[in-house]
Amino acid sequence: MRDVPYEEQRPPAAALFDALGADYEKAFAHAPAHLSALEWLLERLPPAARTLDVGSGTGRPTAAALTAAGHSVLGVDVSPVMVELAARQVPGAEFRCADIRELPLEEGSFDGVCVFFSLLQMTRAEQTAVVDRLARALRPGGHLVLATVPADVADVEVVFMGLPVRATSFAEADLVAVVEAAGLTVLSRNSTVFTPDHPGAGPEPHLFLYCRR
Repeated sequence: MRDVPYEEQRPPAAALFDALGADYEKAFAHAPAHLSALEWLLERLPPAARTLDVGSGTGRPTAAALTAAGHSVLGVDVSPVMVELAARQVPGAEFRCADIRELPLEEGSFDGVCVFFSLLQMTRAEQTAVVDRLARALRPGGHLVLATVPADVADVEVVFMGLPVRATSFAEADLVAVVEAAGLTVLSRNSTVFTPDHPGAGPEPHLFLYCRR
């Protein structure tokens, strides 16, 4: 059996976000709907809450805002470049280079979970399974914010910030059904259009779900 090089082992999302690096933060860190979702979560977390940031990227703005508010943060990302950036930029948080599909999560261990655009390179079955795992990782009464690009598409090639990527998503009603089947209540939702600050980017529909277990 041959040794499989790391480049062949890692998920496609790792290669994409390794390539984007700090450019991703510049393009998305000041998205108003993202910042509003963070504020919503911060208003509902107990003091010194334990939080999980799925697809933590460069650590900003999500992990940075949570740590600045006095909460503990575990950030998980498949991109080693992103994890290195995040650890340097947000030293008060813990970051792991890992796949959320495989990372062990203890039931009821988090007060808050953030899932900002981190499921789009998974199959629908994988996204459904991850949402279910994240819901169980929340304590009863805990809150989860989830953002995605809503669309009824499966394994389509799109151009994201100038790079080709294969993406899968759900239409809004179908994603809400997935979230509710996982045992979460969708308290509110926000649909918006955002254009990332990048020459290779165009307007994107964004959906934010505000949920409670």
